[in-house]
Amino acid sequence: MLFNSIQFLIFFIVVTLAYFSLSWRGRWFLLLAASCYFYMVFKPVFILILFGTIVIDYYAGIWIGQAQTKSSKKLLLVLSLISNIGILAFFKYYDFLGDSFNSIFNAAGLRSYVPPLTGLVPQALAQWMVDGAGRVILPIGLSFHTFQAMSYTIEVYRGNQKPERHFGIYALYVMFYPQLVAGPIERPQNMLFQFHSYFKFDWQQAKEGLMQMAFGLFKKLVIADRLAEVVNHVYDNPADQNGLSLVVATLFFAFQIYCDFSGYSDIAIGAARVMGFTLMENFRSPYESASISEFWGRWHISLSTWFRDYVYIPLGGNRNGEFVKYRNQFIVFLISGLWHGASWNYVIWGGLHGTYQVGAALRQKWMKNAGISLPQNRFTHFLGILFTFFLVTIAWVFFRNHMAPVSRSFTILHKMATLSWSDTIHTPFNGIEMWFCVFLIAFLMVKEHFYQRIPTRNTWQFFTLFFLITFLTYFLGVVTDNQFIYFQF
Repeated sequence: MLFNSIQFLIFFIVVTLAYFSLSWRGRWFLLLAASCYFYMVFKPVFILILFGTIVIDYYAGIWIGQAQTKSSKKLLLVLSLISNIGILAFFKYYDFLGDSFNSIFNAAGLRSYVPPLTGLVPQALAQWMVDGAGRVILPIGLSFHTFQAMSYTIEVYRGNQKPERHFGIYALYVMFYPQLVAGPIERPQNMLFQFHSYFKFDWQQAKEGLMQMAFGLFKKLVIADRLAEVVNHVYDNPADQNGLSLVVATLFFAFQIYCDFSGYSDIAIGAARVMGFTLMENFRSPYESASISEFWGRWHISLSTWFRDYVYIPLGGNRNGEFVKYRNQFIVFLISGLWHGASWNYVIWGGLHGTYQVGAALRQKWMKNAGISLPQNRFTHFLGILFTFFLVTIAWVFFRNHMAPVSRSFTILHKMATLSWSDTIHTPFNGIEMWFCVFLIAFLMVKEHFYQRIPTRNTWQFFTLFFLITFLTYFLGVVTDNQFIYFQF
């Protein structure tokens, strides 16, 4: 069920009204049933996979809590992680690894044939699990709820979270519909106690949640989906485009993906807030970052902190010298790239960010040893923001081009680097519409800089702004069947 649909609007109103009309004993069951329905609207059969992982991790958490020795706890944790990662790898990476394996062996003159994933799907399930192109459909939101489930067993193993013995509450922790398919990726310490709590209706909380949902929908329909018209037109046929068109499309994509993903997070966080739940912040004006490390402290915060806590620190973090620190950072970014999808373009995207991060640290070290210091003022800070945005945008080329060969991404970069300012921009929009896109981007940046949250304390101000945003979204929104970009992960 898409957040940008009438179906979700009706669903949200009905579920929220029913939620506040029930006692606690009925609330968790309502939310779990609603979350199951929400997920099954996409593809009913995949609820079985989700249910299987929930059962495994529920009992793993209890058994880890009961285990008497550290070795027993670790064995149970490893088995739980293997089951989660195994399911994720099977659906998301099997064909990618199989094709890569076949290509390497065939190039070496050795015969190799790893059968495609479709050949392993039972015939009885093929009609639900295979799309029209003959590919196995990736269960929606698999990477998100898998990571959320893994964080539970890891925290139980570390002793930071008691095992949850209420099966329904644990299932709701994994399946809570606002953040089920695209995050934020929550931690058990933040969510499980909330599902055991009884929240009375809070008008101020409801106003804040509704306003966040409204602006999230504005970012998706008015900005992201409008920019997507240009981006899709140019990137679908890059060979026919000139350098200037590709530069404009790439810049537009930087804001498209931000508005698309942060818009989803806003709707998810806002929907939960209306019911009294607090989800973690996922974006904090990332394009105002003056360094790559700052960017990753502001972009997809729930994922970057997940990798920090469960990959970077266990690898040794920065505790074993500079080389190990830089190695660990680079590994984390490579894994992050692969987490986004089974494509070498994603791996290169992650590798670029790892290179940026390590390169910045080495540059800072060299400057310190050489006694070089840059002046710290508004101008140098602004230059840092521009340079960081430039680096991030270059990497977005590989991210946006994930379904095509890597060679196409390099062709796009070459065209962008050799552009002629006499080129004519080829887009489906006329000049006025293009300038309107630029205005929307400028408006977004100003709003995000001065108003992280739209004021809601005054009720009349809330109603005025809420209905104004809703009105503008209705009349300016691009009506398509575009899913949120991160649904595919």
